[in-house]
Amino acid sequence: MPLLLLTSLVWAFSYGLIKGQLAGIDAAAIAVMRLACAALAFLPFLRIRLIPLRHAWRLAVIGAVQFGIMYVLYLGAYVFLEAHEVVLFTIFTPVYIALLDAAIERSWRWRHILAAALSFAGAGVILWKTAPSSDIAIGFLLMQFSNLCFAAGQLAWRKERLRLPQIKEGEMFALLYFGAVAAALIASCFTTNWLELRLTMSQFGVIVYLGVVASGVGFFWWNLGATKVNTGTLAVMNNAKIPVGILVSLLFFGENANLPRLILSGGIMLIAVGLAENWFKSASTKIA
Repeated sequence: MPLLLLTSLVWAFSYGLIKGQLAGIDAAAIAVMRLACAALAFLPFLRIRLIPLRHAWRLAVIGAVQFGIMYVLYLGAYVFLEAHEVVLFTIFTPVYIALLDAAIERSWRWRHILAAALSFAGAGVILWKTAPSSDIAIGFLLMQFSNLCFAAGQLAWRKERLRLPQIKEGEMFALLYFGAVAAALIASCFTTNWLELRLTMSQFGVIVYLGVVASGVGFFWWNLGATKVNTGTLAVMNNAKIPVGILVSLLFFGENANLPRLILSGGIMLIAVGLAENWFKSASTKIA
């Protein structure tokens, strides 16, 4: 779980940077560039000869879904939503993880599903709003498809990782980014005019940071952490970035938030983690 928390802190800075520095740049182009940075960062560690071809293809497909398609949809939502609205609509991810896992395993783990729902409630406490913008429906749909891609990719990675116990995560992770770059590049063929794309030095620096640190190291840490916790905790931790993101916005980006709601949200999410990890073992009746 520490890796998931650390990644959440890293990602908390991304929302403000994307909205503040990369506005107006095609979403697919941003996805291609930052994912290419991530792929290049992990290329020296790739041990392709150790990975059977069928597994290499699976890893590439997982990356295409979890990172490539997800990023194109996620970054596209910024056209229709404010940064805090993008954060808001990620709160459905834990529910998707719990439900997808239950469908795949054909076993309903009500403790995990309840933890995911509690996490959803905790995030909603600080992000609930009653006056949506006119474009919110389009942004909402983009974010939900993005959430589904991210949730499905996390579960697929957990299963594929178990099939390759003799190979270290860092020795295979570049394949996920290559698949992600391919997916984003295909999308960019329909939306990006590469000949007219112009970046300032500041924008270029932000993309490199987002690619190497937020995407490259961040996704590696996240997927590594995802193999060390159960499905319920993984679902809950997908929402940990929300209060962390708001806290970072308060301290570094000068935004405002309701502090009592922030504290209440953190408390609810802590209870959700405890439920997922079965901390309350002393209870006479446990939710299985």
